[in-house]
Amino acid sequence: MLHSLFPNIFPIVDTAPLLALILITISVGFMLQKFKFFKNAGIVFTVVLLGIVMTNIGITPTSADVYSPIFTYCTPICICLMLLNVDLRQVLKLSKAPLLAIASACISVTIVSFTLGLIFCPQIDEGWKLSGMFVGTYTGGSPNLTAIGVALEASPEALAAANAADYVGCMPALVILFALPAILKKSAWFNKVWPYSLSDEELAEGEDRKIAGELRWSIVEIAKLLAIALSVFFVAKTIAGFFPASVSSAVRVLLITTMALIIGQIPAVRKLRGAMDLGMLMSLMFLTVIGYQVNIADFFNSALIIAVYVILVLICTTLLHFVICRLLKVPYQYVLTSVMAGIWDGPSAAMLAISAGWKSIVPVSMIMGTLGAAVGNYLGIMCSLAMRAIIGG
Repeated sequence: MLHSLFPNIFPIVDTAPLLALILITISVGFMLQKFKFFKNAGIVFTVVLLGIVMTNIGITPTSADVYSPIFTYCTPICICLMLLNVDLRQVLKLSKAPLLAIASACISVTIVSFTLGLIFCPQIDEGWKLSGMFVGTYTGGSPNLTAIGVALEASPEALAAANAADYVGCMPALVILFALPAILKKSAWFNKVWPYSLSDEELAEGEDRKIAGELRWSIVEIAKLLAIALSVFFVAKTIAGFFPASVSSAVRVLLITTMALIIGQIPAVRKLRGAMDLGMLMSLMFLTVIGYQVNIADFFNSALIIAVYVILVLICTTLLHFVICRLLKVPYQYVLTSVMAGIWDGPSAAMLAISAGWKSIVPVSMIMGTLGAAVGNYLGIMCSLAMRAIIGG
């Protein structure tokens, strides 16, 4: 049954034009990033929004044969590709302070999302799944939210509502985070309360860096990356098949995460170019289809309470994170970049460091982001399973 605002418009259902529309939606989403609103909202929110609009005006169906293989393959491939770039040796080289900062961020969001989830999740359809999805997105960004949602077999409505609520809370947080370095540096009260800071000399060390730039791939690299990702998926799916159906999806995602991290330590694999961008494309294909499957009436009925849940998670997590880091005497520069790394990702944390003039911690910010993304799937799935054990579902 189609849930369209204009049911008399006959939707496209054939595989070839639907595949074309999915890629057109993603392309239009990237084109819209030159406009301030969509740039601030981000590509993930943009493609989900476009997908919702297209289905609810009757252009695309809420179900189609082509959706099934996209659900089956895109997310596991995305998880694997994005984790192939995690260099655990770089993580081990980090000083104590940034490790404490990202550990505090991960622990804080797990505690807060679970605690608030005991209040909110019983009131929300699939609420126990959302508690873990928000742990994932605030340790490693939207790819983790999607991965955990797939692992827990969340509905398209739940995934879309979670992504929308995430952006409702994240947009103000993004603006505040980029403004805070200059504000805190000039605040006599803050510097008295929080005397732990890297010196200007320490922050100025290092080279000027660009986070995004032109990439050149070879067809050999793309073939190798896809071969690795699909092989990891096959092995994980086979092993997960020996587990009970109720946990097999979660086991599969955790196995993919673990195997990708191990394979990513091979120097020849980590040198392959294009993994992050190819992984993002797979993620966006999945999220576009999620948008296509959303009934807008049901979506808005559930999104408000989820948005309240998200906003409280963000506020309480940040407060707890700051308290922990203050007790551990972590320089505030690492605290702010760890918050950005958790809410968004490593490149965003690095952009914060660049905009603040903290050149020396740009690479550290990137590593904190990848570390948060690596542990987010484990923490999120454990949080959701614990929530289900308590409230049912």
